Amino acid sequence: MSTAHASPGDYSQVPNPEQALKYAIQHIAGDRVEIVEGVITPVSPSWAHETAVDLIREQIGPRMRELGLRAGSGNLDLPGTENFYVPDLAVVPAELAKTEGALLPDQTVLVVEVTSPSNGDTDRTSKRRRYSQFGAPVYLLVDRQERTCTLFSQPGQLGYTRVEGPHPFGTPLQLPSPFNLELDTAGF
Repeated sequence: MSTAHASPGDYSQVPNPEQALKYAIQHIAGDRVEIVEGVITPVSPSWAHETAVDLIREQIGPRMRELGLRAGSGNLDLPGTENFYVPDLAVVPAELAKTEGALLPDQTVLVVEVTSPSNGDTDRTSKRRRYSQFGAPVYLLVDRQERTCTLFSQPGQLGYTRVEGPHPFGTPLQLPSPFNLELDTAGF
């Protein structure tokens, strides 16, 4: 019985390159690495970036607990694509938060991305499009470079059909159901 040996750089023997790549970044590259349109990208947020995320988490925390939701920055897989995201904040039902593996965007209640100088365009375009295609019901973009917040909802294959903003930091932002609360954006 002969065994096929692949030469370096020959990935033809890999049964599913998408799964192999996603496995590698989860088990070899470390916890804070994502794939955006096939590009492996380390995630290393600054303190200012994390402060914006923390302010959102603090404001929605009481309502999340009432609704049985949990928030974190767990992995989101986009099957059939070369995308595997680590959102700045994803809100999911509590029972799904116990999942060891990645979740899908349509299993979230809210996804938040906060831009950094190195990834702003990715959050504004690629992730917005992909989150919509994969059914994330609400996408909040906190654009630190533009100093604005934009809320996207009602996802579809061609993008979100409802867009509120961009609103300058300091403008209260109404989060839709199930949150039904006003988000204070002044501290972002």
